[in-house]
Amino acid sequence: MPHADEPLLVISPHLDDAVFSCGAAVAAAPDSIVCTVFAGVPHDALVTDWDTQCGFANAHQAMRARHAEDSAALDALGARPIHLGFLDSQYADDSPATRDEITTALLDVIRARAYRALAIPLGLFHSDHDLVHRACREAWLVDPSLACIAYEDALYRRMDGLVQTCLAELSGRGIIATPVSERIDTAALDRHQEAKQRAVSRYISQLKAFGPKGYDDVFAPERLWTLQPTHHDR
Repeated sequence: MPHADEPLLVISPHLDDAVFSCGAAVAAAPDSIVCTVFAGVPHDALVTDWDTQCGFANAHQAMRARHAEDSAALDALGARPIHLGFLDSQYADDSPATRDEITTALLDVIRARAYRALAIPLGLFHSDHDLVHRACREAWLVDPSLACIAYEDALYRRMDGLVQTCLAELSGRGIIATPVSERIDTAALDRHQEAKQRAVSRYISQLKAFGPKGYDDVFAPERLWTLQPTHHDR
């Protein structure tokens, strides 16, 4: 495993998931990069219920603001953003991204940055999260010598049995998941909670939609798993 203070390449489904789920771990690894997959702006000025709850008139306004919020949040953690152009499922009903397309894009990012440690979502509940998890897993297994850490998706990890089901699926596919101990010192995560709180507060529009008690889970202890393959899985 790389040293605990080496930067991470963190893959995030949406423009807040990585910070909500493992923001302290990002802050503990200076110069990390957070690559958000579903950061594209739709051609049409769509109006969705979620964007309306966030206070936006349409998707164009929403995504411009979310890009700015994400950059500000990552700056609070000492990290940098990469925003890929795939459309969030709420915008892409007619032309959703495929796993192969996302895998190819992630491989390009991984090869260009040459980081030694990759952090990916467990892919809980949300279809976008599941798709990104599977694409990440495929990209990682092109070179399984790359250290891979899975973070439990904040908010969804509270749902009954989801984490357990995901870990069982990984085991069935020949991937061993072990709770993180040596990769990131848990005491270091505690020291970076204040930075995480600052970062979370930058997602003003998202917090508005969640409501004052709707995102408490993001401040619960982060749970990370190291992944190791027993055989190559596609």
